[in-house]
Amino acid sequence: MAIKVPGKRFGKRLEHSKVFGHGGHGRKATFADLLVTPLVDMFVIIVLFLIANFSATGELIQQSKDVQLPEAAHVQEIQADPVVMVTMNEVFCDGQSIGRVEDFTRDEYLNIPALEEKMRDMKKRFEDLHAMVQGAEEFKGNVNIQAHKEVQFKIIKRVMFSCASAGYGNINFAVLSKGDGSTPAAAPAVQ
Repeated sequence: MAIKVPGKRFGKRLEHSKVFGHGGHGRKATFADLLVTPLVDMFVIIVLFLIANFSATGELIQQSKDVQLPEAAHVQEIQADPVVMVTMNEVFCDGQSIGRVEDFTRDEYLNIPALEEKMRDMKKRFEDLHAMVQGAEEFKGNVNIQAHKEVQFKIIKRVMFSCASAGYGNINFAVLSKGDGSTPAAAPAVQ
């Protein structure tokens, strides 16, 4: 008779049972390879799915908490054009501060010289960039004005005049669509 290690013993019937790890035809390998190729394929499919379902008409203007846009019923989809933002306190052009609104209310000029200069620089950059490319799109002079709904018309008029003087004659106002009240859209300015 063989010498057995002391310990708990199971009955003869359970000795060769699969439940206690003694039965079965062989042992399974404890080392498993990680298959990288199917994993990469899965991630490529996920990325392509996300790109295909991404909305290209996302937010083209950043809504600031300082600006409450007015509502309008007849709107069109907003285009990717330069943005002039007018808050109750300050005027911005493409994210850069142009000046304070209260300074513009004191002046008797019809234009805002700093805004006009910035817009002329943007127009020149556009023309220089597109001059080298044959068949490039021509300068259309589109600009989006994002103004707080309680800003004085005198300031809006000066912003519009400065944009038009710099060559941006197609002025659109960023508004909220009256139906849902959350989607920014553009309302063309009355010429």
